[in-house]
Amino acid sequence: MTTEPALTTADLHLLAEAGGAAPSVHNSQPWRFRPTPDLSGLEVHADLGRTVPAADPDGRALHVSIGAAVFNLRVAAARLGREAAVRLLPAGPGGQPRAVLDLSAPGRAPHPFGADLYPAIAQRHSSRQPFTNRDVPETVVADLIAAAREEGVTLTLLEEHGVRRVLALTFEAEARIAADVTREAETRRWLRLEPSCDGIPLAALGSHDRDAHVPMRSYTGHPPRHATPGERFEAPPQLATLTTHLDGQADWLRTGQALERVWLLATVHGLRASVLHQAVEIPDTRWRLRDPAEGPGHVQLVLRLGYGPPGSASPRREVGDILDLPEA
Repeated sequence: MTTEPALTTADLHLLAEAGGAAPSVHNSQPWRFRPTPDLSGLEVHADLGRTVPAADPDGRALHVSIGAAVFNLRVAAARLGREAAVRLLPAGPGGQPRAVLDLSAPGRAPHPFGADLYPAIAQRHSSRQPFTNRDVPETVVADLIAAAREEGVTLTLLEEHGVRRVLALTFEAEARIAADVTREAETRRWLRLEPSCDGIPLAALGSHDRDAHVPMRSYTGHPPRHATPGERFEAPPQLATLTTHLDGQADWLRTGQALERVWLLATVHGLRASVLHQAVEIPDTRWRLRDPAEGPGHVQLVLRLGYGPPGSASPRREVGDILDLPEA
């Protein structure tokens, strides 16, 4: 069987840069990358010093973020002409690394995910700006559903009654977060007023919905310490949920991979997206996100999709801060 040569330093830098561009809650970037001892693959470790314990006490969002980084690594591996064989939780739940990618096999196709997703890694941003009222075409929705299904996750574009229910739960969760001193203080700690390598810069906050149709998270406190401009958002927004049958760490990692695969494909199609995360942070609002008519399932994320401004880039840590290279 043909195997690829050992990963070079340049290869490892390309991989780590792609992995580090993944979305994460509060842009916390809770990952570290380490080549395998034989330099034929990459380990993905959780950086437990970058957790958000008030918003994510069980580590669900941590694993979703790491899963998104894993998918970016798979895309970057294809760019290097390698196939990525992924093992999740090789040391068991809670163990390190959270995932290992074997990159020793040559790639079987230049674009294993259909479209060329690699350029979209740098183009993908969260857009907290108003979207137009243009519907996402059914053909694009079908592509996004299929992309999530390939990762073992169900993406559901919500009908009007589902959108109303999810928005109500998100507004409720946002109000409860605002009333929780610990949670709100943690959120504000990730707001960046000066140039930084992580967190949410003011430029990425976007606008607030003056008509209160879309409950965007407030990073600036209640009342806000730094006002964002008020604009008219789309009504109703187009929302989708990502759902898994089970609710363990492996399911969270798969959700992250599905999230990033969907988001990159949406970017290729010219779509913008942002995550409405508030309701999944509180156990009872998260439970009520599920649609009983759809059967049992665990809603992991709520995505807002649409056409509009691309959103501002959020800062990223330097490759040297997230890649552990072997000593010479």
